[in-house]
Amino acid sequence: MGSNSSGCGAGSCSGGGSVQGRSLGPADEAAAIAYNLCGVRHKIAVMSGKGGVGKSTVAVNLAAALASEGKKVGLLDADVHGPSVPMMLGLPAKPLPVFPDGIHPITTDSGVKVISIAFFLDNPSSPTVWRGPMKAGLIKQFLQDVAWGELDYLIVDCPPGTGDEPLSVIQLMDQPTGAVIVTTPQEVALAAVKKSIAFCRIMKLPVLGIVQNMDGFICPHCGQASDPFRTGGGRKLAEILGIPLLGSIPLTGEMATSGDNGKPVSLAAESTVGHVFKDIADLLDEELMCASLTDQ
Repeated sequence: MGSNSSGCGAGSCSGGGSVQGRSLGPADEAAAIAYNLCGVRHKIAVMSGKGGVGKSTVAVNLAAALASEGKKVGLLDADVHGPSVPMMLGLPAKPLPVFPDGIHPITTDSGVKVISIAFFLDNPSSPTVWRGPMKAGLIKQFLQDVAWGELDYLIVDCPPGTGDEPLSVIQLMDQPTGAVIVTTPQEVALAAVKKSIAFCRIMKLPVLGIVQNMDGFICPHCGQASDPFRTGGGRKLAEILGIPLLGSIPLTGEMATSGDNGKPVSLAAESTVGHVFKDIADLLDEELMCASLTDQ
């Protein structure tokens, strides 16, 4: 992948744009990405203004919840420096072979197709020491060369902020559907979220809704609720900006253990939090279905 990368030893994962050894110009690359994604109905970026708000947890559980409802779902881990999606889904970090029709993503037991730089690292503990052009090149390859096939949803887990990776995702994706913004209730997170929303508006990317994570803590022993991160800030922001609040997710022990164990909580039949994620997925799907009917 280049001399300035660390830990990635798979020749199939590179920062360049080429097809069978032929370099592509910008117009060719855009056409190649559009062709490769022509079977994808909705392309959604999951974003956050800052780190530590549980954005990857939301992306993973949203993808799993949609798949559990019978949707065909892909999940692209665009976090080059901290790829956590494979671990959260219990997927082995092993190199992926390249076939004539492209790189085949790993499919989870629930049917989600997943791609991540973690599958191409020689050592999962090795850092990826890349500048912006290399990161953009990798995202381009994931969009252009991965055999996504027919999908109802391609969920892209973007790293936090408004830097290289989110910018590349939005600019390179052919007609992205919109963004889901993840926040926690406290003011320091909400201030950063406002920047993400402003970024989306600059990029003319519709904001499909806000997900408020860590909205209250439920004690596993007594069931008592408390608010270590305050409460209701995401709801208030959604009301002020006229953006749908897709749901509020409480902070529970099962959220942490499910991620560590590689089993999305949204697939746990008896989980209260799992049902919240399913409600979020249903609301998002309904919102986009109504939008599609309106456009007809």
